[in-house]
Amino acid sequence: MKQSGFRTEKGFTLIELLLVIGIISVLAVVVFVALDPAKRFADARDARRNSDVQNILSAIHQYIIDNKGALPSGLGTTENQIGTATSGCGLVAGECNVGATACLDMSANLAKYLKSIPTDPQNGTAGTTHYSVQTDVNGIVTVRACDTEGTTAISISR
Repeated sequence: MKQSGFRTEKGFTLIELLLVIGIISVLAVVVFVALDPAKRFADARDARRNSDVQNILSAIHQYIIDNKGALPSGLGTTENQIGTATSGCGLVAGECNVGATACLDMSANLAKYLKSIPTDPQNGTAGTTHYSVQTDVNGIVTVRACDTEGTTAISISR
């Protein structure tokens, strides 16, 4: 298209394109920092730990009800990590202070109530679940997640 002897073309200049790319980059960084995906993943793992602790405690209480008040074998006032490993179950890091060398295998006792014993989403295995259990002298059972990532300990007693 010609106007007064000059030719005009539609389009963007290089400066305009670079300016738009720069603005989009700055907005993307601001959004990424605001959303903080690492914290979101940590919060999701802690939510799963909370759910796992509730499921384990519910299964233990259902066992106690079905067995007329009897606790699952091995459950006592000493805090034990739940798992199938025969050695190497002591934890001192995190929320738990489990000094026992053998895990408390509750898979047989709780098989009727749980398809499998839950494991920590980051560090747990069937051998060492990174969940601990104990009871006090009044029969109150406490299940605890040993590897919480947030500021609040995950522990439920009933």
